[in-house]
Amino acid sequence: MDNNVKIFISVIGILILGVITTVVVRGGGVATSGPGEYDSFAQCLAEKGAVFYGAFWCPHCNAQKKMFGSSQKLLPYVECSTADGKAQTQACIEKNVASYPTWEFADGTRLSGEIPLATLAEKTGCALPVKAE
Repeated sequence: MDNNVKIFISVIGILILGVITTVVVRGGGVATSGPGEYDSFAQCLAEKGAVFYGAFWCPHCNAQKKMFGSSQKLLPYVECSTADGKAQTQACIEKNVASYPTWEFADGTRLSGEIPLATLAEKTGCALPVKAE
């Protein structure tokens, strides 16, 4: 076998091994099954009429979402940015959302910025899960 062919086969083998290793290490991109730590809390926020207004490009909005871990998918979240990031959606214009993140509660009050989970619990009466230690 020609040396170039051997090198080519070796490179292909290394690439395949790298892909397999990446899939195994990252878990194949498959979401873990089971409930998230804050699922019931996020659902309660929605049930109590809280709404989280934000923008995909907003670092504080992303930090707020991160507080909920895998439960962020259940947040009562409204995206205020247009896809190009240059304008605000009509829903947020109508609600006069001026900064991100903004939380609006059933009583009409609002809080802006990254809000601690304990404050959200206090404002809504939703129970925060107790972490096992």
